[in-house]
Amino acid sequence: MKKIIMLKYAELSTKKDNIGMFLKTLKQNIDNKIGSVATIHFDKGRMFIEASEENYSNVLDILKKTFGIHEIIIGYELLNNEISLVEENLLAIIKDKHFSTFKVETKRSYKNYPLTSLEISRYLGGIILKNKEGVKVDVHDPEVTFYIEIRSDHAYIYFEKIKGLGGYPVGTLGKGLLMLSGGIDSPVSGYLAMKRGVKLEAIYFESPPHTSIEAKEKVLSLANIISNYGMPIKVHIINFTKIQEEIYKNIPHEYLITIMRRMMYRISAKIAYRNNCKILVNGESIGQVASQTLSSMAAINEVIKMPVIRPVACFDKLEIISLAKKIGTYETSILPYEDCCTIFVPDHPVINPLKEKCEEYEKLIPYEDLIKEAIINETTIIKEEKKEFLDLL
Repeated sequence: MKKIIMLKYAELSTKKDNIGMFLKTLKQNIDNKIGSVATIHFDKGRMFIEASEENYSNVLDILKKTFGIHEIIIGYELLNNEISLVEENLLAIIKDKHFSTFKVETKRSYKNYPLTSLEISRYLGGIILKNKEGVKVDVHDPEVTFYIEIRSDHAYIYFEKIKGLGGYPVGTLGKGLLMLSGGIDSPVSGYLAMKRGVKLEAIYFESPPHTSIEAKEKVLSLANIISNYGMPIKVHIINFTKIQEEIYKNIPHEYLITIMRRMMYRISAKIAYRNNCKILVNGESIGQVASQTLSSMAAINEVIKMPVIRPVACFDKLEIISLAKKIGTYETSILPYEDCCTIFVPDHPVINPLKEKCEEYEKLIPYEDLIKEAIINETTIIKEEKKEFLDLL
């Protein structure tokens, strides 16, 4: 009997002819995180990971932050599928385990096995009743469920299940550019995009001296946190100072935010195309601020052709905060450093901007030259906390 971690795929199993690509990417994503401390093999039904006992805790922590996994199971692999061997090892497992009610569930992927799933469950349930004093069967609400899987060459026994993140392995659905501010919403949107298999790069607009080095470090830290769920994220940093100052000096103040966002969209789309990103991703939530009314979104979005994905568009703020806390970005997001979106905010921003007004006001500034200059001077950073796996032990 060998202790093993078994992964169930759920949504990935619906991919039929394409499942091989999804599973290879999942394996590669796990390999990249755990290195040589574990071995991995898989088929269309399950993925199996073997690790030494001292590495189990850290391997499990990594798997809990890996998209594409429906369930993480700690179980035991038997050398063959003979019922006598299953019985022998099941008794060894329950010997020191304390429980009062139980049930046995069996799944046979090997349909030529001489016993049906129900017959196996009944037989093994009887064995437990005979060998464990004071226990009884409860098929509705058992204290513990013993799961038996019968395959063509092996059998598996397990009772521990950990819910995975689900979704698709990062990198299976192409690449997107995340418009990453220092707020609560955009890191959550990045996390949700990654859950759908999107590999991310990020873009951050800084405006020194109006924004601080601490604000930039905050954004790089957020990129690092969400990269724990996928892979290191390259952050494209755009100096937005000249553009923002020109807007502030020349544009009617109620249109400041709208014009600023239109410039950010133009720059983001250009950076995205240059880096083979298929979509923009941002943290806009309908109605949350003036630039996120439907009218504002339409007026801002019309300056580019690239699709814009807004994963939290229909979340309320409390839902976004709850998810931010769950994924570990909230405490960093609320650090009090202003970004481009929070400086020069007018008292009464327009909530229903007109496209014609936007185009008229944009003629007041040489925005095309300013955009070219900003992109030429772009810098990129990949901030990753380098840790050897064994250092975590």
